[in-house]
Amino acid sequence: MKLLDQVRTKIKFLHYSDGTEKNYIYWIRQYILFHQKKHPKDMGKLEIEQYLSYLATHRKVSATTQNQAFNALLFLYNQVLQISLKDENINALRAKQRVHLPTVLSTKEVKLILSQFKNNIYKTISETIYGCGLRLSEVLNLRVKDIDFDYNRMIIWDSKSLDDRSLPLPERLLEKFKAQIKHNKSLHDDDLRKGLGTVELPNALARKYPNAAKEFKWQYLFPMAKVSKVPKSSLKRRHHVLESTYSRNLRKAVIASEVNKKVTAHTFRHSYATHLLQAGIDIRTIQELLGHKRLETTMIYTHVVKELSIQNRFSPLDYL
Repeated sequence: MKLLDQVRTKIKFLHYSDGTEKNYIYWIRQYILFHQKKHPKDMGKLEIEQYLSYLATHRKVSATTQNQAFNALLFLYNQVLQISLKDENINALRAKQRVHLPTVLSTKEVKLILSQFKNNIYKTISETIYGCGLRLSEVLNLRVKDIDFDYNRMIIWDSKSLDDRSLPLPERLLEKFKAQIKHNKSLHDDDLRKGLGTVELPNALARKYPNAAKEFKWQYLFPMAKVSKVPKSSLKRRHHVLESTYSRNLRKAVIASEVNKKVTAHTFRHSYATHLLQAGIDIRTIQELLGHKRLETTMIYTHVVKELSIQNRFSPLDYL
């Protein structure tokens, strides 16, 4: 098996996201090309330091990007090649770490942007991201079975942190979710009548439960309007709404709202956390709701709230 195929297999075995797989494969390939296609097992500390220093000094990448490349190489050596770098003390020229305060919308701005959507699937996706503090990948990968109306909760499985979590359903979304699921059932029944109706299953469930792919509970909560062909296959199935399609619709809504901030799907998640903190919800609870492994990651929102506090808004100009 080729090296990059080994990397893909290991990533899938560890249940890493598709985005992580794409990024790791990219950086590992670039590392190999940088060293004239020399096999990584014949390289080590020196070559890694040379490559990371090159990224910082010549390509001028950010600290975050450099760390992403480093993590990809650590994964390659530790997980795939079984070569430990633990005691190597790798010292490369490091890109300067820039501390970014996340863009946060006011509740007025959130309402204004949401009002620009028609009452369609993209508006419901936006309300779900903001109402539950989800990552875009998490909301798009929701299945029908993940919505528990009896306990008014939503289950996020295998999220970025690999820890499942339960989130309260916003009351304003209950009827929308019920209507969405009813609509999905009609679509699914029609697909089955046409000899379609299968859906991509996570991990190895397709082999373990061969009939599960046609069960309604496994269908995506936010499906595409049309079935599409699976790459490198003749199989047709209904995938979830694409990130690019959602982002395009969000961009249109932001432009129409005339909110002059850089707004992405993740901005709704930042706003969710900030607004909860402003409402008096403790930081540990917010950490659990967001699915952060480390409290330090969540603590950035305390800085945002402090910066937004009216008590901190002063200037000597106002006292002239």
